[in-house]
Amino acid sequence: MGRLVRKPKRPDVNLGITGLEEDIFASDSAGDHAAAKAEPGDGYLERVVKYVPAEIIAFSMIINSILDQAVKNSGPNALMAGLPVTAIAWATLLAAMIVTPVFCWYVQEDGDAWIANAVVSTLAFPFWAYLMGAVGFADFHDGNLAVILVLAFTAASGLVTPRPCKPTQTEVQQLASGKPRLIDSSAWLRDRLRELFDSEARASHAPTS
Repeated sequence: MGRLVRKPKRPDVNLGITGLEEDIFASDSAGDHAAAKAEPGDGYLERVVKYVPAEIIAFSMIINSILDQAVKNSGPNALMAGLPVTAIAWATLLAAMIVTPVFCWYVQEDGDAWIANAVVSTLAFPFWAYLMGAVGFADFHDGNLAVILVLAFTAASGLVTPRPCKPTQTEVQQLASGKPRLIDSSAWLRDRLRELFDSEARASHAPTS
């Protein structure tokens, strides 16, 4: 989960420029430029992989192995520092679920759908903990059921698609400053004004009958 699910990005073709005719901006070069700024985001298989809270699972399983060893040595009523091992195991599962969204927030980068990733990964953690044989689930653990649950949830999680994000204001400004269509529109306006002035000049100097 070191790389979170990426949002698709759609180009913001409306840059808030007023006073210009729409047909000025309908050039193919402008469309190609806008399309180049679009990003599709992660596909289904990439989302399936990235929604798995791998780091949190690995860390919790290290703790679980210690608790499991204590249960094997002292039985189901084993104690650690006067506390039942089972209670510690459940506290570990709860703590891992709390840490999962915090971890997603911490490792996020610009363009990551960290909120969607945090929600799905938090929901995914109990399924993976059950599959890995967490001590808290020992009384009702079934390996076959665990595999079915993980496969079903993992397949369904890939269907969760983050909403596309618009380019940031900085990206929009950069897009506007470098758009060929803006240069073309300025030339178009200059040409139209020049033609207007020329036609008026010819009309004023034209001989009257």
